[in-house]
Amino acid sequence: MAPTTRIRPCALLRASGGPRYAGALAVDALGTGLLRPFLLLYGMTVLRLSTPVTGGAMTIGVVAGLVCMPAVGRWLDRGARSTVVAASMLVRVLGVVLLLAAPTRNVWLFAAAALFLGIGNQTWPAAHAALVSSVAHGRERDAALAAGRSVRNGGLGVGALLATACLAGGTGALQVLAAGTGLAYLAAASLAWSTRVRDHPAAAAAPGDDEPAPRLGTLLAANVIYAFCLNVTEVALPLVLVTQLHASPVWSAVIFVANTVLVVTLQVPVTVLMSRFPRRLVLAIAGVVLTASYLGFLAASSLGHGWGPPAVAAVSVLCALGEICYAGSATALVAALAPARVRGRALARFQLSTGFGLAASPAVITAVAPHGAVALWGGLAAATLLSATAVARGAVRRRTTEPSSAVGGGGGIEAREQPQAVLGGATGGRGQHQQLQP
Repeated sequence: MAPTTRIRPCALLRASGGPRYAGALAVDALGTGLLRPFLLLYGMTVLRLSTPVTGGAMTIGVVAGLVCMPAVGRWLDRGARSTVVAASMLVRVLGVVLLLAAPTRNVWLFAAAALFLGIGNQTWPAAHAALVSSVAHGRERDAALAAGRSVRNGGLGVGALLATACLAGGTGALQVLAAGTGLAYLAAASLAWSTRVRDHPAAAAAPGDDEPAPRLGTLLAANVIYAFCLNVTEVALPLVLVTQLHASPVWSAVIFVANTVLVVTLQVPVTVLMSRFPRRLVLAIAGVVLTASYLGFLAASSLGHGWGPPAVAAVSVLCALGEICYAGSATALVAALAPARVRGRALARFQLSTGFGLAASPAVITAVAPHGAVALWGGLAAATLLSATAVARGAVRRRTTEPSSAVGGGGGIEAREQPQAVLGGATGGRGQHQQLQP
């Protein structure tokens, strides 16, 4: 049976958790877009903290969120789904409250606010992926995860635009933005909680779930390098355009907006289109595309001030396509490889590797960039190609005695998963082991 590439919006909405959960994702993303890009400015302008202190507090928040991931994984494996998603939103409400309550020059309350915001930001991706895995299965789950990313990127973009428009109001506008963020998180948590999704691990046990959990070490190590691509448009390209090509900051803004539009519009179609191939192969292809884009940035940066910026903008489209392929296959691969009884911990470990890559990439990029374009883009290309090679060689192996099929194209768990209704069928697939109130 060959997978179909049609998309049925109603089936996709059901596979994504239903209308209320989709609303929760949109509201949460809007709130995050309102404040997250301007948290550093809030600490510096509203609370009058120094730049190193503000940045250090925000880093502590990210690290604390990563440290919490093992506990989140165990909580998910006990069956919690919408509860964990709602908790990730509520803990950020607490962070916003502390932010608003912090008096001028009070570093401790700002650090506590950054701590809770960081915990919520790191916890949400794994909780969301686990919830979707309980509602949808197989390629339906892949499309639903892609749809969630599109909704989130759209909400982040709209929120950031609204926040940018309000910045002319000064410190008072930043406080209003923070309050709006808190209200958005509270509304999103209420919507997510109302879906009442929970897994029952005993009932969910399927043939093969008694197998050992897959070894994800190589995949997680490769994912750290892959995750650098998520910060290329926000860190590497602005740095290169402004400091090396001496271009207007407008180019950075244009590239960022274009990247957001591409992710929002193409994430689901590309993920569905690539569903005819094994997820591991798609992830390896993503690495090759990203490597090609990094080499393209290297060539573009050698063109100088005149043709360099438009060439960088053109290559950024290729980088966005690589990012889309990566985001549409990586989480889906981990969810497919892990048995249901340990899926929460596997997704938490994956988010830990992603978070580490996101946390390390700005420091690595800014440290390497002064040594020249060859060091920056050549190093990224070599590391990403090495990671893609490891993925292509089957870095994650799951023992199975089942023969491969035309559906998965690669044997193992991917071969056992059939295409679902969201890709063009007539009915949606909903697991019997979970409860959902639409």
